[in-house]
This record gives sequence, structure tokens and C-alpha cells, in this order.
Amino acid sequence: MSDFISSGWALYVSGIVIASIAFCVFILVVASNRKPMADDNTTGHVWDESLREMNNPLPRWWMGLFIITIVFAALYLALYPGLGSTEGTLKWSSKGQWEAEQAKAAETMKPVYAKFAAMPVEALAADATAMGIGERIFVNNCAGCHGSDAKGSKSFPNLADKDWLGGDGGLDYIVKTIAEGRQGMMPPMGAAVGTPDEVKNLAKYVLSLSGGPQSAESQLGKEKFAACAACHGADGKGMTAMGAPNLTDKIWLHGYGEPFVIEMINKGKTNVMPQHATRLTPEQIRVLGAYVWSLSNKPAAKTAMLSAQ
Repeated sequence: MSDFISSGWALYVSGIVIASIAFCVFILVVASNRKPMADDNTTGHVWDESLREMNNPLPRWWMGLFIITIVFAALYLALYPGLGSTEGTLKWSSKGQWEAEQAKAAETMKPVYAKFAAMPVEALAADATAMGIGERIFVNNCAGCHGSDAKGSKSFPNLADKDWLGGDGGLDYIVKTIAEGRQGMMPPMGAAVGTPDEVKNLAKYVLSLSGGPQSAESQLGKEKFAACAACHGADGKGMTAMGAPNLTDKIWLHGYGEPFVIEMINKGKTNVMPQHATRLTPEQIRVLGAYVWSLSNKPAAKTAMLSAQ
């Protein structure tokens, strides 16, 4: 891959661009030649006994457009990046333009976010403007994984319920998660549990914790649960500090059923929530966090909104 970012490719691209423009100039010079190639102003080529190819010059308007095109290309390459790695005299770049637009937008929105800075989460959830901004930020940055309704899908958490893996679901926790991201890891445990039958029994026991059928196999799997208790707790209710999910509820992030649980025990799982601190400003993250908080606290958000009215 390093071959594609070496300086040699910049020279290669520059050479092709300059050669193309030079060839266009050559064609223009050749085409502008008005000298007859024969006494009757033809090229000397004859088809079908009487059809002769004339040597008339190109129309002036066509020649003018050709010249304008070449001049425009030369000026463009002098002003903007186009010759390999050269920046151009204007020093323009798409990244620079994007950064300038972001800075201008941030400056425009500064008074709006300044108003939100001192507001508690309940007040933010009651503010229609804040929630409108938060929703748009969510759709642009979060909906691709969590869905436009924030209810997630397999392996992508539902943000509209009260089940939080690594915290209490408060604004501070949500803001920290958005800014810094999260990584959840369930190590492969099949070898530690034992034989395939023992893994199967453990899966039956795990399912029984959340209301699944009780059986002799599930009771056999109970003693094997000791390998899981370090993270999920002896009662299977999970540990928030470790981000270990509660196995006694009916919320299954990666699929419900014996095959899914067996696969999880054998193969483990790594889930990554990317950090957004480099994409969003702290003010945007706080408003987004308040919007996410409102999704799982609808009664409190509704009460605050009614009080605000």
C-alpha cells in the first residue's frame, strides 16, 4: 500500500496531465494549418470515385473554444491542486474548505449552545429547539448503527430502553460514552467450560435465568456458570462497572436462543462503539446526550416539557 502514497505517483500524475495539455496544443497547431495539401485544396483522398476529403481549416469558434479550454486548464492547475502533490497558489483543499465551513457553523451556533450549557438534562429534554438539534445530530451520526428510532438491532444496543451496560444511563455517562466510545469484550469461554455437552448445559442454564425452561441439563450447567460469575456475577445480574450484561432479563443484544448462547460461549464477542469527540464539539455532544437520555426517560421528559409550557 505504501507504493500508492510515495512521491513517485505524484510525478506520474503530473507527467500525464502536462503531456495531455501539450498534446492538445500540438493538435491545435496541426489543425490550424491552412496550407493546401493539393492544388484543389483537398487531402488527395478520394472515396467512391468522386467523394473527396477537403482540407478546409477548422471554424474559428471551434478554435477559440479549444484555446480557451487549454488556457483554463493551465490557470486551474496553477491556482488549484491538480499536478500530483502540488497545492496550487491559492492553497485550496477540500479539507481546508470543510474545516472553514465547520468553524463558521460553530461560530453561528455558539449563542444557541451557550444557552443550553447551563440547562439541566430535564430542561434540555423539554426544549424543542435542543431536541430538534439533538435529533438531527443523532440521525447524521448514530442512526446508521442504532436505527433512526434508536431501538437498535442485533449487536447494536437499544437506546430507548432502560438497559445500560456500563453506567446508570444518566447524562454524564451518555456524554462520556459518545465522546470517548466504548469497547465491550466477551472472551471465548468454551475451553474453560469443558466439553460441547457441558457448554450446551451451561447455555441452557443461562437461558433459564431469564425465564427459559428449567431442566436437568440446565441444573448441570449451573456449576459451570462459575466460569462466568467473575463478570456476570454469581446471580447472573451482571456488573455495570465491567459492562457485563444482566443475564436474568429478557434483553439479548446478540440474539436469543440456545444456538446464539452456545456460539457466544465458544467464540466470544467484541463490540466497539466509536468515539465521537473528534467529529462533534463538546456542546453538540451534550445536546445529543440529552436527546438520547430523553428516549429512555420519556415520562420525565414529558413532565419537564409540560412544566416548561
